[in-house]
Amino acid sequence: MKYRTMGSTNIKLSEIGFGVWTVATNWWGTIEPEQGEKLLQKAHEMGVNLFDTADTYGEGFGEEILAKALGKHRHEIVVATKFGYDFYNVPLRDGHRERPQNWDPKFVRFACEQSLRRLKTDYIDIYQMHNPRLSAMKSDALWSTLNDLVREGKIRHLAAALGPDIGWFDEGDYVMKQRPVTSMQIIYSIFEQQPARKFFPTAADKKVGLLSRVPHASEVLTDEFRHTPPVFEASDHRSHRRQQWLQQAFDRVKELDFLTEHHTMSLAQAAIRFCLAQPTISSVLPNLTSVEKLVEYIGATDKENLCKDCLKRLERFYDEFEAMPVPAAGA
Repeated sequence: MKYRTMGSTNIKLSEIGFGVWTVATNWWGTIEPEQGEKLLQKAHEMGVNLFDTADTYGEGFGEEILAKALGKHRHEIVVATKFGYDFYNVPLRDGHRERPQNWDPKFVRFACEQSLRRLKTDYIDIYQMHNPRLSAMKSDALWSTLNDLVREGKIRHLAAALGPDIGWFDEGDYVMKQRPVTSMQIIYSIFEQQPARKFFPTAADKKVGLLSRVPHASEVLTDEFRHTPPVFEASDHRSHRRQQWLQQAFDRVKELDFLTEHHTMSLAQAAIRFCLAQPTISSVLPNLTSVEKLVEYIGATDKENLCKDCLKRLERFYDEFEAMPVPAAGA
């Protein structure tokens, strides 16, 4: 495993991080709790030190399973969690629709205390606004409370996680330029390069470390569905994605064979190396669901850098892909 310094901080992050949502929800297939704990422990044994969760993952379970699996290694790992969704007062959700968000200072302090309790710790390394809108980012009262939590030692670093899907340029640009964040989580992959490419200069200027999630674009950039079309359960997050977009991506993924022909690595590893080519990206968060994927993805950190010609070709590939018309419904 290799490590990178997160932005302006002294925190060293493993180049591969663990997004705990895969073992805390059924949004990426179902993993039994015991299996999830073992996978978290195996990741730590292999050098992963960044574990990214959220209070809303499994209504708190994403924090609880992390504490159970790695509590005795608390000071060896970097815990990143998120806040903003009010699952306390709105316990039920309609499928994958977002719950109401609550950025009231009293609620945020309450949410922080609950996360600390579930994580069985007295500090959170990276505390991320979870899919915030611009109005929340502009709330001085919210940031005053967050700064208080930092002064109290309950939070080490403030951050934002953009989403829930691709986009949110205004939010990302604003929070890096106007708020004291040292980290920002984004979507970035060969198939989803914007608005991330627009974020890189600001992240470098403001010394914000970027965390890049879903580098495999809903597993399009792996061999999992190379020969068999994907069929997702209704609970799976990918079943709610833009199905026409997914189909277009699966149709064009063969055009990326030049990567594995030019570099000795799998397509999934090349997708990770693509993200790591950006120096402002501190860690990549692939969706880990098995030891086999864990080994393959961590193996990407020992692979060679993608050459400049391949990186330029990937930029052109994305620009052409984005310019493709979306088929009409039923076409």
